[in-house]
Order: sequence, then C-alpha cells, then structure tokens
Amino acid sequence: MPTTFAVAALATVILAPAQAGAAAPATQADLATPAKYAGAAAPPTLAACGPGELCLWGKAKFKGARQTYELSEIDIESCVALPEGGSAQALANRTGRPVTTYQSVECAETGEFDTYPGGGTWVPESPYRVRAFKVWES
Repeated sequence: MPTTFAVAALATVILAPAQAGAAAPATQADLATPAKYAGAAAPPTLAACGPGELCLWGKAKFKGARQTYELSEIDIESCVALPEGGSAQALANRTGRPVTTYQSVECAETGEFDTYPGGGTWVPESPYRVRAFKVWES
C-alpha cells in the first residue's frame, strides 16, 4: 500500500539521528530521554498532534500556526472550511478516520484534493494549500 510505505519512509527519515555519524537511528525510548541528547541538537520528533486530532500547520514541515480539530467539534462528512483567509501546508491526521483535504474552501473536487488515512498520517508538505477538509465516517 503506497501510503503505508510513505508513512514508514517518512518516519525513518524523521526519526533518524540529529547528528551525522551516529551509530543507530533514534528509537521511541531515545525520544523519551532528552538527556541523551544534552549538548546536541534537539532530539528528532514527529510533529505534536494528539490522538483523535486533526492538526493543520500554516507552513510546511509542521511550522507556523497550528490549528487543531477534534471529532467532537466537527460534523462528520461535512465540509469544514478553515478560518477566512487561512490555509495549511502541513497536516497530521490522528482522528482514526479518513480525512480529505481540499484546495477549495467549498470542498469542490474541481480543485486539488487528497484523502489521508486516520491511523496516524503525517504530511510535512501538502502539494497544495489546504483550505477545507472533510472527516469521513469510515
């Protein structure tokens, strides 16, 4: 499945050691012990986005202002436009449900759109500015 491979490849790249020449990739245990990285660059991490959340960042690589949405705050299978004039260039889907992002503020399929699985998808750079999204039932 291409998405699974892309997520695994992304995790491998992002979880790689911060310093060149390190002996082995960082593990989840390494990330939980920042003292191991004292005096070095910050430990590598995936962008923070809690379980059950859809997180959108204004800039690529999980930078800029972050907007967070939870299932309890949105109508399933309804178009949710970002605040007026807002857009996102990076996202993390941890809702547990598929999410489709749209270039169009009306969720029109005449512009660009992509659907991301909900088990934990991190997209450091969307191929277009996300202006709206839909969370699907399954």
